[in-house]
Amino acid sequence: MDEDLDQLSHAELVAEIKKLRDGIRKHRDTSSHELCWHHPDLWGLLPEKTDPIPTVPEWPKFLEGCLRYRQSLDEQAPNALRTDEPYDG
Repeated sequence: MDEDLDQLSHAELVAEIKKLRDGIRKHRDTSSHELCWHHPDLWGLLPEKTDPIPTVPEWPKFLEGCLRYRQSLDEQAPNALRTDEPYDG
């Protein structure tokens, strides 16, 4: 699957690593309402040119997952800043 890397020079590999790190950092640094969004730019960094359509849960199950995700943030990041900023999308 990653045979394309075998053909890259050292400089090209370094450039690829930097590109991937930048994408990971952008995803990592999302905050507030951005945490809930679909992030196709992240998997767009892969060489496979696909645009997978996600399987989306029905509303009640989707909201259940959102609540569980938010609860997990309380558990995993109890000291993170909190905001009551409304969504303005």
